[in-house]
Amino acid sequence: MATKIRLQRRGHKRYAFYSIVIADARAPRDGKFTEKIGTYNPNTNPATVDLNFERALYWLETGAQPTDTVRNIFSYEGVLLMKHLRGGVRKGAFDEATAQAKFEAWKAEKAKKIEKAVSNIAASKKADLAARLEAEKKVNEKIAEKVADKKAAAAAAQAEAEAAPAEEETAPEAEAEAPAEA
Repeated sequence: MATKIRLQRRGHKRYAFYSIVIADARAPRDGKFTEKIGTYNPNTNPATVDLNFERALYWLETGAQPTDTVRNIFSYEGVLLMKHLRGGVRKGAFDEATAQAKFEAWKAEKAKKIEKAVSNIAASKKADLAARLEAEKKVNEKIAEKVADKKAAAAAAQAEAEAAPAEEETAPEAEAEAPAEA
C-alpha cells in the first residue's frame, strides 16, 4: 500500500484551511485518512503551520511520500533536514548530538529570518499607512482650499449684494436733493 502525506481541505469558501494527513495514495483528497499530523493555514502572513514534528518524521522515515506542497511545508519546518541528519547518523558520518546541534543552529537562523521578515512586513505596512495618510492630507488641503475659495466668493457676492441696495438707497436721495437745489 502506497502511503501519501497530503493536504485535506477544510475551512469555508474563499478561506482555505488544510489538515496535513497520512492517507492511502488511492484515497480522494478529502476522503478517508490514516492519521492527522498537523494543520496549515495559508491565510495568515506568514502562513501558520501546526505540525506534530515527531509523527511527520516517523512517517517520512517509514516511506510515506509527501505531495509537493507538503514537501515544501516539511522543508520550511525542518522535517526534511532532520531526516537527512538522522540518515547521516545511521551512516556514521556524525553522532546524534552533532546532528541535534546542527538542527538547533538551523532553527535559530531560521527564527532570525522569520523575525526579520515579520519586521519588514510591519515596517512596510507602517510606511504604506504613512504614505496614504500624507496623500489624504494633500487631498484634504485641496478640498479645504476649494471650500475657502467658495466661501470667499460667497462672502464677496453677499458683500456686493449688500452694497448694491445701499448704493440704490443713496442714489435716489441724491437725485431727490439735486432738483431741490435748482
